[in-house]
Amino acid sequence: MTTAAADAGVSPLVSVVLPVHNGEGTVREAVESVLGQTYSHLELIVVNDGSTDSTLDVLSKIKDPRMRICSFPNAGPSAGRNRGIALASGAYLAFIDADDLWLPDKLAAQLAALRQDSQAGVAYGWTDFVGATGKFVHSDRRVTFNGDVYRRMLIHNFIDSGSNIMVRKEALDDVGRFDESLPTVEDWDLYIRLAVRYPFVCVPKVLVRYRLSPTSLTNQILVMEESYWRVINRAFAAAPAPLQRLKPKSVALVYEYLTTKATQGWLSRRNGLTAIRFFCAAVRSRPASLLHLWRKPWLLKALAKACLSILLPARVLQKFILVP
Repeated sequence: MTTAAADAGVSPLVSVVLPVHNGEGTVREAVESVLGQTYSHLELIVVNDGSTDSTLDVLSKIKDPRMRICSFPNAGPSAGRNRGIALASGAYLAFIDADDLWLPDKLAAQLAALRQDSQAGVAYGWTDFVGATGKFVHSDRRVTFNGDVYRRMLIHNFIDSGSNIMVRKEALDDVGRFDESLPTVEDWDLYIRLAVRYPFVCVPKVLVRYRLSPTSLTNQILVMEESYWRVINRAFAAAPAPLQRLKPKSVALVYEYLTTKATQGWLSRRNGLTAIRFFCAAVRSRPASLLHLWRKPWLLKALAKACLSILLPARVLQKFILVP
């Protein structure tokens, strides 16, 4: 069914793609949050990305004709999403990671927003961040950017989560799929390409619960840093001249985010030093970062944790301030 036909009054099929690699502990909740949507005309394509744990056993116990499981050798989340896209039949697509959760009206609200605005290619909502047990940790910034969001998306990925968007299939066909060469932040890369050509529409309510990882390994952060640079350099190489002045701000915001990311999970001197390096990179790119620091309590908290992890002996960290 084409998007035009879907918007003409027929209830369209929504294809949901869920890639999973060794997600035995969380995948059932993620699947149930999809199958429990108030909008029920959906297909759920679970792409088993070479899991070696009991993920398939967990999935086999879920009986719903709308779900199908496809197994492939491990190739990473971008390849998993692209494999799911290739199998999708819906005029609209949505993605969810195996450790995230949707609120029950997520698909209904986003579909209504896209059908109301026939020009929009992407709908997104708000996100609450939760811990490993599902307990609320913090909210996103509750932005409501609509229409042409290209400039804003160049500066920063305000959508935050790859489990957030609903996108028209024709828009995805137009701009291309996820870049499988990116080990992380592939969602931002796609959002930028979509924002070049299509308006976005915000559903101003919490639709996603994003589960924060209980650990933060320095080597993963360094991979993320490299991926961010690839996305930024590519995006600004294609951006028009008047927008080139935004690059320092984009770099600074990335490094502020990486500063907080490096202090998530169990503290260590190594991660503390990495966080301080990231913050210094943010200030070098945009000295105004220092002036606005007082407005960002999450960043101040990250810097405090980084300093403590550097100054205090490891035995003290292990006893008193191991912060998940």
